[in-house]
Amino acid sequence: MTNRLFDASVAAAVPEVDARGPWSYLWWLARIRPWPLVLSALLGTLWMVPLALIPLVVGRAIDEAGQGAGQAGLYLWSLLALGLGVLQALAGAGLIQAAVGAEAHALSYSHRVLLRQVVRLGATLRAKARSGDVAASAAADVESIGNAFEVVGRAVGALIAAVLVAVALTATSPVLGLAVLIGVPAAVLVIGPLLRPLQERDEAQREQMGIATAQAGDIVAGLRILRGIGGEAGFAERFRRTSQQVRRAGESAGRMEAWLEAAGVFLPGLVTVGIVWFGARLALNGTVTVGELVAFYGASAFLTLPVSTATEAAETLSLAKVAAGRLCTLLRLTPETTQPAHPEPLPRGALSLADEHTGITAEAGRLTVIMATADRAGELAGRLTRPGGFGDTPPVLLGDVRLDRVDVTELRARVVRSGPADTLFSGTVREELTAGAARSREALDNALFAADATDVIDALPDGLDSYLDEGGRALSGGQRQRLVLARALLAAPDVLVLEDPTAAVDAHTEARIVERVAELRAGRTTVVFSDSPLWRGVADHEVRLDGDPVPGSPDRSAGVPS
Repeated sequence: MTNRLFDASVAAAVPEVDARGPWSYLWWLARIRPWPLVLSALLGTLWMVPLALIPLVVGRAIDEAGQGAGQAGLYLWSLLALGLGVLQALAGAGLIQAAVGAEAHALSYSHRVLLRQVVRLGATLRAKARSGDVAASAAADVESIGNAFEVVGRAVGALIAAVLVAVALTATSPVLGLAVLIGVPAAVLVIGPLLRPLQERDEAQREQMGIATAQAGDIVAGLRILRGIGGEAGFAERFRRTSQQVRRAGESAGRMEAWLEAAGVFLPGLVTVGIVWFGARLALNGTVTVGELVAFYGASAFLTLPVSTATEAAETLSLAKVAAGRLCTLLRLTPETTQPAHPEPLPRGALSLADEHTGITAEAGRLTVIMATADRAGELAGRLTRPGGFGDTPPVLLGDVRLDRVDVTELRARVVRSGPADTLFSGTVREELTAGAARSREALDNALFAADATDVIDALPDGLDSYLDEGGRALSGGQRQRLVLARALLAAPDVLVLEDPTAAVDAHTEARIVERVAELRAGRTTVVFSDSPLWRGVADHEVRLDGDPVPGSPDRSAGVPS
């Protein structure tokens, strides 16, 4: 199975999305590829119109037979009814394919823009959105949007057929036609007030689903820790309460959907009963013929289908509006890293890092160890690698170029930050380590050796072709940390910033990793946030949190104490 997360072609072909609002997004989806919807609407019309005309043709055939005009007219109208049935069958077969094609378009493009946004946000996503919101959007919201595109063809066909029937009935009997023209729209309008409560209740259910999904992910990710501290029961009870809130929200939305479905059946049926009763009175008075009465009854019964289809379309579009609004909320999030207006190129070769605000300096081609507490390490690592958030403080210099003036693509290619928040995605180990880039087997073996992760690969059933679950949950904490380190080393950036890369391994393993990483990264800039004496032992330069060099620390590049 191929991990498409690292395949740039997945999102490259998709134009920029219009995420100003839910209707803007839905219109954008329709505009970028309109032909599936146009074909669906055309076939929906060809499917619905024959169904509307058949009662009128049958009524005319009855009148022809009752007037004794001969068998020719009866045969003609009967063949016409047969032809309409064949046309409807063929159009119905095509409509299914066209509607599924329109739905697939909406699903595919919505998934692509969501994936592209997740990749663009990167680590920013964790701070700006709950994981449950992203998962729920990728599943429930995208599906709701697809359902809306599927119903468009039938809705357009129903509308055109209803207008055609109303015109035909009005031409036959203006009184009955007027009754249809008033009764059917009135039935649809009465359903309208039910849509707003449905949207509100669906939004509430969607919110609870996002919370529950996030909690479930947190529990699964921390299951081993929960077992270790005996916290399984407490978290299970908390999730049970949350799931009950989701259930209650779903029942509330379901009740409103049931009322909406009931109205979609009852109101058109009421209109049909009224029209048939009125038509029967006219037939008794001789105002309309028996055939016309049959035609009016069949047409009135048919009109329940357009009304029910309109009800379904209104409900589906209402849910799609909620889903598109949630998706737009994610699509409007902005990454902390933005492309500068006039980027400056970085010098070739090894790069230095200098932060005047904290006093941290990392000379080009050297291994610098920064002793900092865990709560400060992440903040400082972000400051050294992310070209934003400097405020009034002096910016970080990367090779004498301001970090916020470096081209984002070049920055990501030449500077890599790896820390405890990094995750392993689902896919094969090879795909996970190479991130879709072409890497030689020698480079891969060297990175695994330096991270002391060769034994991790050997323990897997298919080695590098073994499939990893999301987050690498089947691995221990130390195994995951070593694979994450191997992935960072394999990227071979000019500047590598590591946050406590050996916190989850034992001292013997750490000693091997420290020596091997120092050897592998020789000649390239490496910054390690750690208070481990093993890292300090191989450092070319050591820095305190306040930026001052550590007294007595070695300066191996110069051969004298710093």
